[in-house]
Amino acid sequence: MKTIKIALLVVAIAFTSTVSASTDPIKTETSISKVESIEVAKAISHLLDKPAFSIENELKAYVIFTLNKENEIVVLTVKTEDVVIENFIKSRLNYNKLNVKLNPAKRYGVPITIKEE
Repeated sequence: MKTIKIALLVVAIAFTSTVSASTDPIKTETSISKVESIEVAKAISHLLDKPAFSIENELKAYVIFTLNKENEIVVLTVKTEDVVIENFIKSRLNYNKLNVKLNPAKRYGVPITIKEE
């Protein structure tokens, strides 16, 4: 009886480690072509140009967005430690038209760096 329990335990452990090792992580951001990424970077840079606050240090954030049917940016999350930067990015990007045609059903990620001019 003990050997059956031990054998079942060994099989269960082997099965669970195999299953967990073969899972694929879910990708939330979709890569875009180099030409599209340059155009997206230019458009976002233009929208975030000339903030109304002073910048002492280089500020970094990571924005995850999608597009709606009208090709407008919908900001999903802004990963940053500064709430002011998060609100600034959301207010400047949300519902502004993007002149690059991307798939509206997918999510896109963009790193953003704001520097003093």
